[in-house]
Amino acid sequence: MATECNVNLSRQNKMKQVTDSTNYDKYPDIQTNTNTQNGQDITIEELQANSSGQAGKTKVGIIGGGLMGMALAYRISELNTSVKVFESDSQLGGLSTHHDYGSFTWDKFYHVIVPTDGSLINLIKDIGLEEHLRWSRSFTGYYVNKSFYSLNGAKEFLLFPLINIWDKVRLVFTIFYGGRINNWKKLETITVKDWLIKMGGKKNFIKFWEPLLLAKLGENYKRVSAVFIWTYIRRLFKAREHPVEKDYMGYVSGGYKTVFDRLSDRLTEKGSNVLLNTSVKSIMPLSDGGLEVRYGDKVEYFDKVIFTAPINVLEKVTSPDLFEIKKTDKSVEYLGVVCLALVTKKPLTPFYVLNMGDVNTPFTGVIGISSLVSSEETTGNYITFFPKYIPSNHDYWGMSDEAIEEIFMSGVRNLYPGLEDEDLVSTHINRAFKVQPLQVLNYSSIIPKIKTKHPDFFILNTSQFVNDSVNNNRVVQHVESFMEQIAEELKTKTI
Repeated sequence: MATECNVNLSRQNKMKQVTDSTNYDKYPDIQTNTNTQNGQDITIEELQANSSGQAGKTKVGIIGGGLMGMALAYRISELNTSVKVFESDSQLGGLSTHHDYGSFTWDKFYHVIVPTDGSLINLIKDIGLEEHLRWSRSFTGYYVNKSFYSLNGAKEFLLFPLINIWDKVRLVFTIFYGGRINNWKKLETITVKDWLIKMGGKKNFIKFWEPLLLAKLGENYKRVSAVFIWTYIRRLFKAREHPVEKDYMGYVSGGYKTVFDRLSDRLTEKGSNVLLNTSVKSIMPLSDGGLEVRYGDKVEYFDKVIFTAPINVLEKVTSPDLFEIKKTDKSVEYLGVVCLALVTKKPLTPFYVLNMGDVNTPFTGVIGISSLVSSEETTGNYITFFPKYIPSNHDYWGMSDEAIEEIFMSGVRNLYPGLEDEDLVSTHINRAFKVQPLQVLNYSSIIPKIKTKHPDFFILNTSQFVNDSVNNNRVVQHVESFMEQIAEELKTKTI
């Protein structure tokens, strides 16, 4: 025990020597931006005083304040730990963050909870937001040949004029069968086009699936494996089989801002905290165990560090002594999103999802948030999202918001010619450069294989999703799987 105690004191003394003696003139790349801890500035003296964490608690640093980082921080804080989350942005959430729409705040991009999202729903309940969950009937539409079609229920599906009755039977079989496939590895070896034709026939592909794939992926769909469509079929269509809440989708009152505010509050209650506007500059191993994290003009010691940010950030700030990445000759391609959020005085669409069968429309689809969300959440207004998923070399990335708005609004007016100028409240263009990987053939074999080389350093991010779409339930599931492996180690601290 005496030896263990001396090791711990050695670590603390070493950290004090580092923070006391560091000459920051030697590090011109280190910015001296103000760091905020739960909304308050913190000084180097306060940092040193708290460097060893709360007595008897394992001190854990988490890089990234998106849903993965915050859900992880919350679960770890329930153990005998002290947690600090580092987020470079001014607000939490990552892709699930919020946006100021003028008279109300709502999600920056569109998100929905389906009844089978058990892990996400349990997290919402655990942080005391069960009473804030709202469920609404969702409706799906299809737009093609300048006409809108409702696809809700057997009767509407049978009346859908694009395909004949035999092809409809094959389409139903494709969805039914696809939702029950478990061996996704086989789907990696066949293109989405070939698989859909094999399952449902060429007519179904040309008239129903291909317009959707073109709207979503453009010509890139020809390189994508069947895993792409399988992930969507499995999640959304299985949700429609829920015995109680069939065709229902949900949200949290106040949007994801409510969720992140509550997670942050729960961390504060447990003696942990979140740093916003804080970019980590480096993560280095210490000879006696644990790790050193540099941020701003500060250095801090942690027993464990968990990295949840993207791989490109990992490579910039983390010592090569902590991890290795095995890359293949092929690089992972990502799709980003450019999204018009349109706030209006009147509702635009009765559908939550309007699938676009018109390849000339400038957006991928129409997401009628206000078909689910009460207008009380949006101060009596209505919000509709018009997203476009694009590769990294698309012209939109180099265009101004005003130019993109002009293009998208032209498409909106073609789709809804009855929309008048006096019905418009505001328009908002939001962008995210990396949203989801392009799941090409044999995608799992080309993603970088990340391996940690230090017992106190862990990596947890969405690059590890090889057979699923990036959705918030999957993120929470990933956290749960990690916690099953690491919980006992985090509970015990050598003193």
